[in-house]
Amino acid sequence: MDKADCVVVGAGVVGLAVAQALALSGREVLVLEAADAIGTGNSSRNSEVIHAGIYYATSSLKARLCVTGNKMLYAYCDAMGVAYERCGKLIVASGPEQVMQLKRIADKAYRNGVTDLVPLDRNEAFRLEPQLICDEALLSPSTGIVDSHALMLALQADLENAGGSVVLRCALNQVKLSQNGIELVADDGTQLRCNLLVNAAGLQAPALARKFFGLAQEHVPQAYYAKGNYFSLAGRAPFSHLIYPVPEASGLGVHLTLDLGGQARFGPDVQWVTSSDDLCVDPARGDAFYSEVRKYWPGLKDGALVPDYAGIRPKISGPNEPVRDFLIQGPKVHGHCGLVNLFGIESPGLTSALAIAQEVLGLLSIHK
Repeated sequence: MDKADCVVVGAGVVGLAVAQALALSGREVLVLEAADAIGTGNSSRNSEVIHAGIYYATSSLKARLCVTGNKMLYAYCDAMGVAYERCGKLIVASGPEQVMQLKRIADKAYRNGVTDLVPLDRNEAFRLEPQLICDEALLSPSTGIVDSHALMLALQADLENAGGSVVLRCALNQVKLSQNGIELVADDGTQLRCNLLVNAAGLQAPALARKFFGLAQEHVPQAYYAKGNYFSLAGRAPFSHLIYPVPEASGLGVHLTLDLGGQARFGPDVQWVTSSDDLCVDPARGDAFYSEVRKYWPGLKDGALVPDYAGIRPKISGPNEPVRDFLIQGPKVHGHCGLVNLFGIESPGLTSALAIAQEVLGLLSIHK
């Protein structure tokens, strides 16, 4: 049986960030990825937004790790030459009820440590974005966009320069937890023993954890899939900021994001599905997009939205249930030394990735 010190399952942005942090702490690290390339799951199907930490419940992991991760991510991109733009975001409100909700959002953001929000009245928002219609808005200067694939390549390079490796097309079949270590068996029969195991398998993290022999199933949450559809805008967008309506249940509303080339896309919406493979965008869903977007951009023309792509949020709470926090589960919870499970790492997982990695090191009592 082959041996390794640390194994991270999943080569998305979070898995690579964890593996990089472990390698830089001096550990031998192996990343196992079922696909034939890094970052082909959720990490390639999101909005590529660097969030500020505005919306999340005070004292939650999402709030703390997003605020910390935001600063870490900008610094890392500067150090590694990863392309990003600190373009800022406008959260917009229409009508008295949404204006009150906007004020509650600002209060929560401040409690989370986001202290740079700027309240704008209708005219101030209009001067920033002449095509925008709203009653009031919040400007978030620390929100931005990043080249997520370049970020993952930088993390992989850091990992490999520190002596770690990524093994592709290596899906795990079973895992045995014992006091003598952790034994892994891949689909091709390869057997591996390790001291530390981090389950960063994203959408498949709960399903993988159910294969862990010796882990009580009460520690494995139910997986739910909230599909988010995106539509791109034909032509160049008349906006320089990201535009977000006030949040809706299970998501942040049909918002406008930009990529580094200036291309605009709208989404994601929320569509509960039963399979993580349901990634087709139904053009008929565009009808609802037009009505939602025109609440803040009435100039959107008929036929301007083109079906683009979809992603699946790896949720651990279902429809009509309260949104759950990140579940970063270490030995003190499940009792197995050397094991960390990462469940429900949806948005703001990209922004929080470097901070999540430090959280994992702390649970494993590893310090750089």
